[in-house]
Amino acid sequence: MSYPENTAQQSDKSKVVAGVLQIFLGGFGAGRFYTGHTGIAIAQLLTCGGLGFWALIDGILFLTSNDRTDAQGRLLKS
Repeated sequence: MSYPENTAQQSDKSKVVAGVLQIFLGGFGAGRFYTGHTGIAIAQLLTCGGLGFWALIDGILFLTSNDRTDAQGRLLKS
């Protein structure tokens, strides 16, 4: 018997949206601003997403990882 996931601990933010934003607009920290991680977002903004490498890797990790969280520590929904 499978039980539904506890949605109280799940964010209203989507990991797919965060990943796509990060891949295409990661130089501006868009995916990180979306999830509420403003400190990292500002660092990505100032470094142009780590010259694109940091933003691309971060976006791929958002899309493939199941343990990414928002700024409140809640898991992003799939």
